[in-house]
Amino acid sequence: MSKLNLELFIARRIFADTENKKKFSRSIISFALFGIAFGVMIMILSVAIVTGFKKEIRDKVIGFGSHIQIVNFDSNSSFETTPVNQNQPWLGMLNSLEGVKHVGIFATKPGIIKTDDEMMGMVLKGIGPEFDWSFFRDNLVAGSIFSAKDTSSTDNVLISRQVASLMKLKTGDPMYCYFLNEDGNNQRMRKFTVCGIYQSSLEEFDRLFVLADIRQVRKLNNWRPEQVSGFEISINNFDKLDEMTKKVKELTIHYSEQDSTILRPVSITSKYPQIFDWLNLLDLNVWIILTLIILVAGFNMVSGLLILILERTSMIGTLKAVGSNNYSIRKIFLYLAFFLVGRGMLWGNMAGIGFCLLQSHFHIFRLDAASYYLEYVPINLKLSHLLLLNAGTLVITLLMLIIPSWYVSRISPDRAIRFD
Repeated sequence: MSKLNLELFIARRIFADTENKKKFSRSIISFALFGIAFGVMIMILSVAIVTGFKKEIRDKVIGFGSHIQIVNFDSNSSFETTPVNQNQPWLGMLNSLEGVKHVGIFATKPGIIKTDDEMMGMVLKGIGPEFDWSFFRDNLVAGSIFSAKDTSSTDNVLISRQVASLMKLKTGDPMYCYFLNEDGNNQRMRKFTVCGIYQSSLEEFDRLFVLADIRQVRKLNNWRPEQVSGFEISINNFDKLDEMTKKVKELTIHYSEQDSTILRPVSITSKYPQIFDWLNLLDLNVWIILTLIILVAGFNMVSGLLILILERTSMIGTLKAVGSNNYSIRKIFLYLAFFLVGRGMLWGNMAGIGFCLLQSHFHIFRLDAASYYLEYVPINLKLSHLLLLNAGTLVITLLMLIIPSWYVSRISPDRAIRFD
């Protein structure tokens, strides 16, 4: 026969008795439970929204430049690049490297779009037949994407809705672009056809990039058929970006042939540090919010537990009179606190997860895309985040409740019984 856990049994009886509406502690406990539930709900929403916002912005930036680019060591931050040979001895090893999702070639050429009334600068980004269209396909708002086949070149281009609006272009319209050679003397004009329009809501990128067949860029740069600006690498796990960048660097150095072009891998975080530094600052805001909410919820429960202890003074005195020690009585109230915090967290989880699911499916709360780069509040609800939030809240709150539980040792049996 199993031994009865007396402290747990008494805590359960008290927990059930808190439903008695005549008790003075009823309103105090209800307020403390509301604080726990509301705090957990806000924490879930805060983490889901901030991580969702970071993920959406990060994925948009990666959609334009992939995770890692391998370029000529002599290339600078401009879009006039020094070409490299696309037939590299390490390409086979790179494609089979664990963690690599996709490898493609690209080439860039800055130029000007001109119509009868308007003109604006842009970067023509040439892509090959192996290009991963998933990002632009998801953000396509009109027309269709083009196919950069191996057999023939195409003059179709993909532009952003912002460029289309500024230049008064639509799908099927001709688009005239002007380019200068490196010496700045020889001007070239090319006529393209707008086959599709995308919108990522990242204004800096939407205004800049026009996607075209890589052979068009080669002709403009006077490059040979095997020359490209570099290689774009997509990986499976963004959290391993630095590790993968290091592996790619070691691979390109190890398998490079003597007297060949020196290459350097550039991660997306180092290519656009201002964006990713800004996103990293959001983590500090989340930690501040979580800390304040847990402290407020914890202090609410501290006051609630003190009220319960004072209300049960006669019970404490009786237990001490029959031989219970302070440690055993403290365990009763810590068990009770665990039940109460658990109930509040259950309510908070139900509310927080419910709001997240509603926003994720119905996009109830909208945003100004010009200011926030997104059209609606993003949600990134992960089981790991929920488990960590709940475990952290429970542990920190119970640790805070150890302090008021020591008040039990100050209650003497004779005074407690006389008080009753």
